[in-house]
Amino acid sequence: MSFEEQQDFARQVADLNKYGQALNRCESVDEVVSLTLEAMSLLFEFSYSTFVEVRDDDLRVVHSTNPNLVQGEPPSDLARRAQEAGETLVEQGADAAVTADSDVTGALAVPARMGDEVTAVLVTRSQTVEEFGDEYVRPMEILATHAATAISNIRSRERLERAHRDLERRKEMIEMYDRLLRHDLGNDLQVIAGFADVVAGQVDGQTEEYAGKIQRAAESAADLIQRVGDLVSTLESQDNPEPQDLATVLGDTVRDVRANYGSLTVDFEPSAFEYQVYGGDLLDSVFTNIMSNAAVHNEGEVHMRVAPVETSSDEITVCFDDDGNGISPDLRENIFEMGVKGQESSGTGFGLGFVRALTESYGGRVSVAESDAGGAEFRVTLERV
Repeated sequence: MSFEEQQDFARQVADLNKYGQALNRCESVDEVVSLTLEAMSLLFEFSYSTFVEVRDDDLRVVHSTNPNLVQGEPPSDLARRAQEAGETLVEQGADAAVTADSDVTGALAVPARMGDEVTAVLVTRSQTVEEFGDEYVRPMEILATHAATAISNIRSRERLERAHRDLERRKEMIEMYDRLLRHDLGNDLQVIAGFADVVAGQVDGQTEEYAGKIQRAAESAADLIQRVGDLVSTLESQDNPEPQDLATVLGDTVRDVRANYGSLTVDFEPSAFEYQVYGGDLLDSVFTNIMSNAAVHNEGEVHMRVAPVETSSDEITVCFDDDGNGISPDLRENIFEMGVKGQESSGTGFGLGFVRALTESYGGRVSVAESDAGGAEFRVTLERV
């Protein structure tokens, strides 16, 4: 590269960095698309520019200056191959055109990547350039990286916002039930327990036994109401998610669980969790509930493995699988509902409901299935910072 060419490339990179700063300020994918196409047009002067978005391995044209490509439709085969390969592809001659009668001489497809995930593909076609060398490929890859970063940030914000809205709706419903339970049912239970106590003192035999059962049932229901109220108070006190060191939180949890449950052995490698995730002060409670369940709801020795199973540029999934009795298939679908528990469980059924509520408040999700060892396999997915 000559001195003059070096200067031109340096100016181009400076312009691209300015576009990168502007892209990071975008509030929507549409803004990212518009600004990216503008950069492709002004900086490279290509004949046709196309922005292809990738969601769940599905490719769609978001916008294109090529009249042969329709918004919302699948893109050309070149874009699909670039996405699958995860690398820049170049075509020349007749292969570069979308239609047989086109005068396009060359095509370039650049995947926009965050880590291993392709979030978009930038495709350009030229009627004058026959061979796309580094003077085109390198700047386009820089622009694609800026676009990928902007899209990833927007999607993360959208997921967090949806999680917060869902959590607020859940809180409103729980608060409503809490008020009804505490005010109406709570008062009635106090009356029932009081009268049952009076009756038990005035009768004997089987009638006294029945009165005692009524009193114990009323007290148990009142205790359950108190537990619901405590849960509501806990969720209401949660702040917005902040960056947390996943290895530290998991390491502390594993240490405490090992100390509290001698029957539970845990395989855990801290170095596998060197990630920053969004969470609150109660993130450790999510992990503690899942891990302690393996010890509490199984008899004898239980072995658990804690490991990352899925990672992307914006998420990480932590897997907790054990060789215990597992959770019956008919219960798995509803196990995260408040108050749902197995027939043999002596708990309240609020532990895993608490886990889901907290995880979703951090923008994540939780699921359960059967582990390879025949026990339970819980997966907690969290947003990466």
